[in-house]
Amino acid sequence: MILMMLTYNKAHLFSCKPMQMRNKPDRTTAMLSLIAEVRDDFPFTAPEANICGTSCVGCPKKLLELVDTELSDWEAKINNGTIPNFGEIARLAKLCKNVRRGLKRNNLVS
Repeated sequence: MILMMLTYNKAHLFSCKPMQMRNKPDRTTAMLSLIAEVRDDFPFTAPEANICGTSCVGCPKKLLELVDTELSDWEAKINNGTIPNFGEIARLAKLCKNVRRGLKRNNLVS
């Protein structure tokens, strides 16, 4: 049986790699890892002047607020003992992938 692991990389955002059984993280660890990597990559701490420039394709400020809200919500749920299911992890990963595309159009991520 071959297991696949969803991993994050800066070039393609997410990719699947085969993994061995002993390296399999639990769902909570996978969600926390995803949250940490997105927080490191997205410019949440950038000043509003840098985010809202003269040319705006999709509102990057609103996109960042949406992702920040989702990440904070999941951090609170996990702290309260909620274990995310695979669909919830995949939905958050898809949201972050799409938001990253919008941020890239506005030259906020490389």
